[in-house]
Amino acid sequence: MEIFKGNKIHGGIAIGTVLFYSREKRKIVRRRVEDTQAELSRLNEAKRAAAVQLEELCQKAREETDSQNAQIFEAHLMMLEDYDLNTAIANVIESQSVSAEYAAAVTGDSFASRFENMDDEYFRARGEDIRDVTERIIDALMGGVHRLNADEPSIIAAQNLTPSETLRTDKTKLLAFVTQKGTTSSHTAILARAMDIPAVSGIEVRAEWDKRTAVVDGHKGIFILEPDEETLESYREQQKKDAQQELLLKKYKGIKTTAKNGRRINLYANVGSLDDIDAALQNDAEGIGLFRTEFIFMERAQAPTEQQQFEIYRKAAQKMAGRRVIIRTLDIGADKQLPYISLGKEDNPALGCRAVRLCLARPELFKTQLRAIFRASVCGNISVMYPMITSVEEVQRIKQLVQEVKAELRNENIPYKETEQGIMIETPAAALISGSLAGEVDFFSIGTNDLTQYTLAADRQNSRLAQTFNPHHEAVMRLIKMTIENAHSAGIWAGICGELASDLSITQSLIDMGADELSVSPGMVLRVRKAVSEA
Repeated sequence: MEIFKGNKIHGGIAIGTVLFYSREKRKIVRRRVEDTQAELSRLNEAKRAAAVQLEELCQKAREETDSQNAQIFEAHLMMLEDYDLNTAIANVIESQSVSAEYAAAVTGDSFASRFENMDDEYFRARGEDIRDVTERIIDALMGGVHRLNADEPSIIAAQNLTPSETLRTDKTKLLAFVTQKGTTSSHTAILARAMDIPAVSGIEVRAEWDKRTAVVDGHKGIFILEPDEETLESYREQQKKDAQQELLLKKYKGIKTTAKNGRRINLYANVGSLDDIDAALQNDAEGIGLFRTEFIFMERAQAPTEQQQFEIYRKAAQKMAGRRVIIRTLDIGADKQLPYISLGKEDNPALGCRAVRLCLARPELFKTQLRAIFRASVCGNISVMYPMITSVEEVQRIKQLVQEVKAELRNENIPYKETEQGIMIETPAAALISGSLAGEVDFFSIGTNDLTQYTLAADRQNSRLAQTFNPHHEAVMRLIKMTIENAHSAGIWAGICGELASDLSITQSLIDMGADELSVSPGMVLRVRKAVSEA
C-alpha cells in the first residue's frame, strides 16, 4: 500500500480501478510558409470548427450538469473570439511567416504563462482555459480531438485534464480524478464539483498505476494505491457517512444563516467572474462578499474601457437581484502584473506598488473603474471595497477621488446611487489603526491571507514555510478580534473574506469574536452555514 498526499479539489471518497490517461504527444515545429494569407484563412476555418465543438459542449453541459457549467464553454467561446489573442496569433503568422498551428501554440503558451506564474490560485486557473482554447484551435488545424475513454467506472489519473476532456467522458464511468496539475479554481475543478466527483491534484501520476486498485480521499487530498483490506473497509464506511452528510446539507439551502444564539450572519461568496456568480447563487450565497476585478484587466492587452467594466458590474448586480455585491477595486502588483502598466523592477514586489497604492499613483486608471462601478450601482445593490490600506490618509485620498467621480457623473447627467464604501484590513498597520479607519468607512472586510503573511513575515506561497504560515496564530487572531471590536465601537460592520472564513475548525471563534459576515468560495457556503448554525 502506497499513500500520496496532494491538494484537495473536491471532497468525497472513491474506490476503484485506475485508468491512466495521457494525451498523445504532438510535436509542433516552427514551419516557414510563403503564403501567410492562406495560413490566416486556415486559422479562421479552424476557429469556426472549434466554435462548433464548443457549442456542442455547452449543450452537453446543460444536459448533464446545469446552465452554470455551460457558461464555462460559453466563456471559452468568448476567448475564441478575443481580439487580443487573435490579433497576437495573426501577428506571429504575418511577421514571422510561420504556420497557423505554430503561431497558435506559441501565442497560447505566452498568454497562458502570464496567468500560470501568479501566486493567486484563481488567476493561475485561467491559464488552463487559455490553453484549452488554443489547443482546440490546433486540434482543428492538425486534425484529431483528445478523448478520454473509460470502458468501466474508473479513477482517472492524468497529468492534467481540460474542461472539455472532463465533460466528454461518460459520467457513469467516472469515479474520481487524480491529477498532477490543476487548482481548486480551475474550470475542470468546477466541473468535478458540479458532477460531484472526488478530485485530488498535486500528485505525480504514473503510467504503472493503470489497472491497479486505489482509493481517492477528496476530503484530505489523499491517493492510496493498492489499499489493504482494513483501509478499504474504513473507506467504505466513510462513503456511507458522506452520503448521509449530503442529505443533511440540503436542509440548509434556502434558510437564513443564524448562530445558536440567534445572531444573524451574512454568508457571502468570493467570486472572480460572472460565471462564479452563478455558482454562488446555485449554492445559496446571500451576497457577493468579494468580487475580484483583476481578471477583467488581466485578460486584455490594454486596460478595459469604462463601458466594458460597466457592463460586467451591471450584469453582476442584476444576476444577484438585490443581494449585495461588494466589488473590490483593482488589486494589481506583486505577482499580478499588467503588460500595459510598467511598474518597474521591485526587489520585494509583495511590499511594493500594488493594489490601492498603484490606483492612487494612476488616478486616471482608478477613476475609470470608479465611474464604471458607480454607474452600475443603479442596477442593484453594489458596494465598493479598497484593498491594501495602511493609513487614514490613503482612505481620505480615495474619498476625494470618489467625490470627483460623482461630480463628473452629475455634470454629465449620468445616474448613480450612494453606495457603501469599505476597506480591506489585510495589513497589521490597518488592523492596529482600525479604530481611526472605522470613522472613515462603512465596513471592514478582513483579508486573512495577506494579514497572516504580513503579520508573520512568512510568504504564503513558500512551501518551506507551511508550518510558519499559520492563520490561527495568536497574533493574527488578536488583530482580527481588535478589528471587529473597533468596527462595532464605530457602528460599522466587519466581515472576513480570506481563507479563514472557510475554516470550519474556527467558525465558532469567529462568531464569538463578533464577525458580522463570512465570505467563502461558492462550494463552501452550505457547509459554513451548517457550522454557523451549530456555533
